[in-house]
Amino acid sequence: MVSAATYSGQSALLSTDLLAYYRRVSQSQLTVIDVETTGALAHNARVIEISLLQASLEDGILHQQTDLINPGVTVPRQITRLTGITPAMVAQAPAADVVWPRYVSPLKTGILTAHNLEFDYGFVKSEYQHQGEFFSRPSKHRFCTVLLSRLLLADLPSRSLPDLVKHFNFSVEASHRAEADTLACWYLAKLLLQRIQTEPEAELLSHFKRQWIRLKEAAALLTCKKNQAFELLKTADIEVRFSRRSQTPLYRRGDVENIFWERQGRQLSLLGDP
Repeated sequence: MVSAATYSGQSALLSTDLLAYYRRVSQSQLTVIDVETTGALAHNARVIEISLLQASLEDGILHQQTDLINPGVTVPRQITRLTGITPAMVAQAPAADVVWPRYVSPLKTGILTAHNLEFDYGFVKSEYQHQGEFFSRPSKHRFCTVLLSRLLLADLPSRSLPDLVKHFNFSVEASHRAEADTLACWYLAKLLLQRIQTEPEAELLSHFKRQWIRLKEAAALLTCKKNQAFELLKTADIEVRFSRRSQTPLYRRGDVENIFWERQGRQLSLLGDP
């Protein structure tokens, strides 16, 4: 099969390749994580709470551990308002160099999973750097439930974890605490991966192709530069909409893949000409 995966990351994978990846994930043990932090950027913020849950579709939840962490920095007021974690709670918690060694082994087991994994994974790597250690998991051992939500739930108005908890009526505590969010992420992963295992391939691929993707992702699928992709998509006169925040163009994955296959067909035709 011809693959568009010349660009690192799932954005460059065709729907059929993505389905094969998620089917493998659905058969694996997941290590679901969530962190609460003092800010949005790992390079200048610290983790104040972590929860880790290990589970699989076959066995259910196998283990969960949660810790508040005293990173030795101030907890901003807006973080306390969001999470309910106060400076006093953090002050009584064990230090980062006590907590993080407890997580080394489980974090290296199974498929590392989170809702917006890029955020949590970035903080985990940063915290181990603070401990003088290097932490990394290969992309084939990472699974982001946001990405799968965009494929299977493309037409929902929001795929934030709190909104999905409400949409599916998951029985968890309030959002923005690590233990509750880890459990919510597991419930979401379980629901979506069960669909991957049980729904017909044609139905799943139909859902995948309804995903809205950015120009950057379309260019990755088409294996060309963004300006070239923009012209190709404009010429094809396919459906386009604009993101609410940045007003960047968004395209249906299926439309972009159709263009990819058309280009592949033309290239093969040219190679076959005498």
